[in-house]
Amino acid sequence: MDAAVAVLREAVALGINHIDTSDFYGPHITNQIIRQALHPYPDDLVIVTKVGARRSEDGAWVPALSRQELTEAVHDNLRNLGVAAINVVNLRMMGEKPSTGSLAEPLIVLTELKEQGLIRHLGLSNVTPEQLAEAQTMTEIVCVQNEYNLAHRNDDAFIDQLAQQGIAYTPFFPLGGFSPLQSSALESTATALNATPLQVALAWLLQRPNILLIPGTSSIDHLRENLKAADLQLPPQAVEDLNAIAAQPLR
Repeated sequence: MDAAVAVLREAVALGINHIDTSDFYGPHITNQIIRQALHPYPDDLVIVTKVGARRSEDGAWVPALSRQELTEAVHDNLRNLGVAAINVVNLRMMGEKPSTGSLAEPLIVLTELKEQGLIRHLGLSNVTPEQLAEAQTMTEIVCVQNEYNLAHRNDDAFIDQLAQQGIAYTPFFPLGGFSPLQSSALESTATALNATPLQVALAWLLQRPNILLIPGTSSIDHLRENLKAADLQLPPQAVEDLNAIAAQPLR
């Protein structure tokens, strides 16, 4: 716990003002650590949490989208973060990939909690463009959090659409799901740039204007390594080589 507190404090000291969390991580302990490390929070710090899932008795992730579950989840986040209102709450739709179907029922609950002043802004996670469009008929959506990386680029057009609307896109699993062939291509590019594969993958993501990154960070050294990605300049040939990774088969 001491190491996690140190990472959080160093992140804020270095200018990071966006923290991604959820009370169902742990559960509860992640937000309690954030509170211990940073409360009272800096005025410019934006804490983004998510609801819509819980841990089952066997440790699996399962949906938690009923009115009671969503309401309790928001109040758990409020209590464990020590705030009167949450900056952003993402509605997390479960499944390995976004699935079709309406999200109106759970979003109604969160919209009501927003109207009560417990949530300032709403976002979506693991959703399709169609689900975003449905949500936007109900409330303002400020961000979308989906899986996206060099190897998984199903959201290319979606990200562009969001950028046109001024909506942030937060990719999770920035290094997830690579085949050995794809990893080799990334490592070759990293070697040529005297950087780590993670730094290159993060720098590639940052080429898009509406990307917010949330890479896992387990130590202060890891934090500083991640931050160097913001200063990494990718030459045109490197970008071309990296773009080709998605065309290589997963194995």
